[in-house]
Amino acid sequence: MAMKLSLKAENIMAQIGGKQAKLGDLRKIANSIKTDHKLALELWSTKQYFPRQLAILIMDKKLLSQEVIDKLDDDIQQHTEDEKLQLIDWLMANQLAKDKKTIALMQSWENSQSKLQRRTFWYYQARLRWVGQIPPPNSDELLSKIEDQIEKEVPEVQWAMNFTAAQIGIFQEIYRERCIRIGEQTGLFKDEMVAKNCTPNYLPKFIAIQVAKLGK
Repeated sequence: MAMKLSLKAENIMAQIGGKQAKLGDLRKIANSIKTDHKLALELWSTKQYFPRQLAILIMDKKLLSQEVIDKLDDDIQQHTEDEKLQLIDWLMANQLAKDKKTIALMQSWENSQSKLQRRTFWYYQARLRWVGQIPPPNSDELLSKIEDQIEKEVPEVQWAMNFTAAQIGIFQEIYRERCIRIGEQTGLFKDEMVAKNCTPNYLPKFIAIQVAKLGK
């Protein structure tokens, strides 16, 4: 059962409005609030997608223990597939990746029972490579695990493992052919229909397009 909302939370819900809130609008509201974990929990309790996105933006990352994250994970699992992935990726980018304690937690999720936490482990590894810093020294180890496990994983985690291989292939030329070969051998995303101007997930195409863009 959702908790009874405070007047402050009700006002925020009114600002969010209907079912088609824009992420930019949510960020503006979040910027005006800054951090308010109590309010975040109220918004989260509504079980609604856009209030939960806003809740993620105003949470106090210092309070995100493994136990709290497990509860958020359980709640996220109740959403539709698209909403589920948006919420967990939003949580990673806006909170978990911004504190040493939660980064350490993410680094421990490779073999988590939760598929969303395994996805986050891999997505974070990919993120470390595209944010413009020197790639971490574990690329060879990660590729060995991808080669061994990607075809056995659930689709949510497969995508993140594939994305990690793409980022390694894009930013580390020494591994590029190996990453392309993973795509060729697994055939993952080869037949995926891609909207115009969107990058395909199929590794040989993904890597070629991004390398060309970056002039690498």
